[in-house]
Amino acid sequence: MLGLATRARKLVSGTEIVVGAIKKGKAKCVIIANDLADNGQEEVRSALKQHPIPLVAAFSSEELSQAIGKQRKVLALTDSGFAKALQAKIKEGV
Repeated sequence: MLGLATRARKLVSGTEIVVGAIKKGKAKCVIIANDLADNGQEEVRSALKQHPIPLVAAFSSEELSQAIGKQRKVLALTDSGFAKALQAKIKEGV
C-alpha cells in the first residue's frame, strides 16, 4: 500500500517534510517507525498536537524502508483515500 502511494505521489517522507505537511494541513495520516529515536518522535508528536490527524507506529524502520524503496522512518500520506485504506488494513491485522 505504501509503495503504491509512493508511486502515485501521495506520500511524503522525512521528518522535516512530514512536519511541514502536517502544519500545512496536507498530511492525512502520519506513519512513524516504532524504533524512531525519541527526539524524532517528539518533533512529529508536537506538530500533531496542533494539527491532530491519525498516527500509525506499527512498523519498524526496516519495514517502512522496504515498502517505499528508501531509507525513511517518518512518512505521511497526503491522500485521504490511502490514509483510510491503510488504517483499515491495520485494523484487519494485515
